[in-house]
Amino acid sequence: SVKINAFIEYLLKNGKSNGKGGLSSKTIRDNIVLLRSVAKYAESEYGYKNPMRNVIMPKENTKAAMVFNRDERSSLQSYLMNDLNKTNVGILLAMYTGMRIGELCAVTAEDIDIQNGVIFITKVIVGLPKSRSSERAIPIPNFLINILKNTPCNNGYLLTGTSKPVEPRTMQNRFKSVLKQCGVREANFHLLRHTYATVCIENGFDAKTVSELLGHSSVQITLNRY
Repeated sequence: SVKINAFIEYLLKNGKSNGKGGLSSKTIRDNIVLLRSVAKYAESEYGYKNPMRNVIMPKENTKAAMVFNRDERSSLQSYLMNDLNKTNVGILLAMYTGMRIGELCAVTAEDIDIQNGVIFITKVIVGLPKSRSSERAIPIPNFLINILKNTPCNNGYLLTGTSKPVEPRTMQNRFKSVLKQCGVREANFHLLRHTYATVCIENGFDAKTVSELLGHSSVQITLNRY
């Protein structure tokens, strides 16, 4: 991984064939995702040591690729865990599933399969998912399953416990208030989704799996964004 990281640094500075500067971080990130998929397959099928585990992704400078860093995620999670009201549980769920704000607002008791540890995304507030690929099942971390067990929905919406959902705009305002209270910079709720995708990729998830978890209509969309 040391040699690969050194090679990435070289590509950033001198990667172009004409010798005039390096490749974009986006191009390099796309290649790393591909190499990680190959290395993961070689490890699982043939027992080769995976050299991509400690490879550092080059940072993307565009605003669209911004994510919450490790310290921000830690501060946010600590705040949420100390006050497990429905709004905070919803934010935690978005952090660990990457669902869109409209999908989160639409989650009901029947969408959560506690026994199998998954949540089913079938609808949004307001309307239907963007595409058939948006209808998906996302695994939930064990610690969050235990929290959801103690967050009664009363057969209604998760964020209210009633038959009336929270509007995405209201949830967005609540999220910004939470960020302010826990000392994290102001950001749009969608940044949780970008962060989830980026963390998945950094932990070795292949592009196809991340694409399916996010509900993208194609792997290429995932590669273009992350």
